[in-house]
Amino acid sequence: MTGTGRDPAGRHEPRPRAAGSTGAAVAAGGDNLRCGFVAVLGAPNAGKSTLVNALAGTKVSIVSPKPQTTRFRIRAVVIEGPAQIVLVDTPGIFAPRRRLDRAMVGAAWGGAKDADLALLVVDAKAGITGGVRSIIGRLAQQRRPVWLVLNKVDLVPRERLLPLAAELNALLPFAETFMVSAEKAQGLERLREKLAAAMPPGPWLFPEDELTDLPNRMLAAEIVREQILRQTHEEVPHHATVETEQWTERPDGSARVDCTIYVARPGQKAILIGDGGARIREIGRRARAELARLLERPVHLFLHVKDRPGWDEETGRLRALGLDEEEG
Repeated sequence: MTGTGRDPAGRHEPRPRAAGSTGAAVAAGGDNLRCGFVAVLGAPNAGKSTLVNALAGTKVSIVSPKPQTTRFRIRAVVIEGPAQIVLVDTPGIFAPRRRLDRAMVGAAWGGAKDADLALLVVDAKAGITGGVRSIIGRLAQQRRPVWLVLNKVDLVPRERLLPLAAELNALLPFAETFMVSAEKAQGLERLREKLAAAMPPGPWLFPEDELTDLPNRMLAAEIVREQILRQTHEEVPHHATVETEQWTERPDGSARVDCTIYVARPGQKAILIGDGGARIREIGRRARAELARLLERPVHLFLHVKDRPGWDEETGRLRALGLDEEEG
């Protein structure tokens, strides 16, 4: 394991970066180092987290086919030559109904406040939806460069892409336009190079081998929530939250992680547990394997499910998710 070493509380331990992408870049950069923040914005399910993971070269955000997967801002660190690009992955922007929804949307716009530039990610297959128009309207009021990233272009006939890009640029003249498939890692090299060149001169803000500022306790909770999203349907995924209650370092180098899953209703608890506990065991098995892969050491994961009506309106629960309703 590289980086700053293990934190006994499991608060933070950087995931390792691919070999050859760090120290050599700093040495070569010398006085030419660059560093900046890039806010990744868009409607739910536009592929923002998939794009961030693809640019970072490893998982830093959870991904699922369901919208509103990301609930809080996650910073992923990408190194391209002498530049350190700090990508701020944000929740999808949508019309909020619950207090949780308002906090998520606030987190998205809060992530864009101090960024050097913003990437608007648009699902090319879905096209210009009402949600996209609303986001563009707000971006037009802000004084920062905005780049357009048309994602999922592999799912759209080529002859439709240029007219779509032109229509979007008519709504807001974008400084740059990119056509990519984050899922298939197509078109990312040009985007990465352009981002590196656009970063302002200055020292790097994160250690060379640090991929994300996401604490391990929060990473564990997010990986469990990803499996809930993938293995349950209907109302359960978006009415569930996960908190890491305890992180214990063991003498053999492994970690014991205790997570609690809160749901809004007893019926959702029954769905999560499954017949004879089958579903919760499978959620735990897959989450445990993913955590062990990301942390590069054995993980003993224990899951507990509790029904807690109205958790998505509780200030304490929202703060545990890293959300602040006042942002935005």
